Amino acid sequence: MADDRGKRLSAEALVALRQRLDVLPARSAERKLLLERTAALYGVSRPTLYRALHGYVRPRLLRRADRGRPRKLGIADLERACEIIAALKLRTTNRKGRHLSTNRAIELLEGEGVETPDGLVRLAPGTLSRTTANRYLRQWGYDHARMTRQPAAVRFQAEHSNALWQFDMSPSDLKEVPAPLWSGPGRGAPTLMLYSIVDDRSGAVYQEYRCVYGEDAESALRFFYNAMAPKAADSGLVLQGIPEAVYLDNGPVAKSRVFKNVMQCLGVQVMPHMPPGKDGRRVTARSKGKVERPFRTVKEAYETLYHFHKPENEAEANLWLHRYLASYNAQPHRAEPHCRSEDWLAHLPTAGLRAMCDWERYCAFAREPERRLVAGDARVTIEGVIYDVAAELAGETVVLWWGLFDQDLYVEHDDQRFGPYKPSGGPARCTATARRRKAGSTSAPTAWRCSPTGSASRAPPWTAAERRCGCRGPAPCLIASRSPGRTRSSSSPTRACWRPSTPSPTRSASRSPGSRPRTAGSSTTWSAPRWTSPRCWPACASVSTREDPDMLTEVMEHFGLARDLHTAGFYETPHNRQVLKEVRAALPGGRLVAVTGLIGSGKTLLDRN
Repeated sequence: MADDRGKRLSAEALVALRQRLDVLPARSAERKLLLERTAALYGVSRPTLYRALHGYVRPRLLRRADRGRPRKLGIADLERACEIIAALKLRTTNRKGRHLSTNRAIELLEGEGVETPDGLVRLAPGTLSRTTANRYLRQWGYDHARMTRQPAAVRFQAEHSNALWQFDMSPSDLKEVPAPLWSGPGRGAPTLMLYSIVDDRSGAVYQEYRCVYGEDAESALRFFYNAMAPKAADSGLVLQGIPEAVYLDNGPVAKSRVFKNVMQCLGVQVMPHMPPGKDGRRVTARSKGKVERPFRTVKEAYETLYHFHKPENEAEANLWLHRYLASYNAQPHRAEPHCRSEDWLAHLPTAGLRAMCDWERYCAFAREPERRLVAGDARVTIEGVIYDVAAELAGETVVLWWGLFDQDLYVEHDDQRFGPYKPSGGPARCTATARRRKAGSTSAPTAWRCSPTGSASRAPPWTAAERRCGCRGPAPCLIASRSPGRTRSSSSPTRACWRPSTPSPTRSASRSPGSRPRTAGSSTTWSAPRWTSPRCWPACASVSTREDPDMLTEVMEHFGLARDLHTAGFYETPHNRQVLKEVRAALPGGRLVAVTGLIGSGKTLLDRN
């Protein structure tokens, strides 16, 4: 027998031989003859040919026989370990996406162990490797990519117009306007904020610019009134009426009790947006896309043109913005074959729109009750403001109705309403401050923020006499000035920013402490300084109600003061000049300069100087 070791038939020859054998019966004599001829042709024996045919046709296993079954841990123990590793990765994930690695999690399991609700879990060293853990984490769906993957987004759309409004605000890319209609003294220029409301069904948009110092309920309520108010037919702004629900961020506006009360009176359901991280793996910001998208469109397609021409104030900016919004609402709907305005008109509620009330009624919704005790002299003091109420209410416990936009006070007692009562002393209540012209102009302010619309194209819903006031409300602002010899002074409408009508009284240095006080006939009206806050009346400057000016004279004589401290000005000492020189020398270096000192040492005045 010839030695056929080392001889191997080619794969093509074996395939051809197997194909010819498959067509022959199992016990055919031709099979034996075919094998002998093939063996003689390639110079191998018949057993070698049989072994080659048998080895070629037998399938080979690509995986181990025990694949999928751990050898060092049971299935239950391994699954429990993988759950703990996945939980450790999720629990240690920060906002940058960093988390524990698989190796570090295995070290914790094998070392100190992990405390679970079922007790302490600890693995024996060497029982679990990183490769095995990662393989089973992927196999069972515990890998970090799948555990942090968001669920599928669900698209929603209201059935009819005004069923749901989405509200949000965003700082404008313009940041501020050159001449805002009002600003706070000492607070810098207000931020130009873009307020937006989008109808969930049609995508119709209504937006406004407002100069604010942050998010507040008052500005939001004024914007909502303008959004719900009727619009001109040729304005292109179709959004109007009272919606059924409002969806907004869970911020200061949504948390405001006054805002909730006004919306409840209007029958509007307030739906706060769920904060990030409060809905599991879902990113809650995806539900605000309908109101966020118009912000991006306005800032990219409209506000970029401010590089060529900037608006002078927010009223002019709103006029330009509303022209652009008219064209924006005329663009095609996201799914329907018509524009946004047509979709809003075509899907109105079957019962019709709920019309918005007037401004007076709207202001009444912002009032909140407060139970107080009237003093024996029939007076009520609210945050420094004195109100003289009816004499029969002296000593009674009454309910005060105080509103965000009101200037007067209403009193309720035994189901009977009294008022309105105007301030008779203390700081004058005013909710707005006008901004004077630059370059030292002493004329009246250019515009007053007394209209709920905040624009020059729309008349406020109050009378001409009330429009002379600079307040942002339907009632005129009343400034009460008291003199030492009078209990009440006359009140009259005035501007929001005002100057002392009379010079400060001249104090005589020869007046003795024991001299008699001034009589009513020689009383002097004390002028109040300017407002110090443009938004809330409690922060406004107080009208002086000092009834004993001799006390101030005694203090001045005791300390040797020749002038009042409010009119003395800034006294610069050599030390202050040296500090100011050092500060000016350190500023070009680009470093942080800190000026420290006691209260009243002149740090603020030094900085302004």
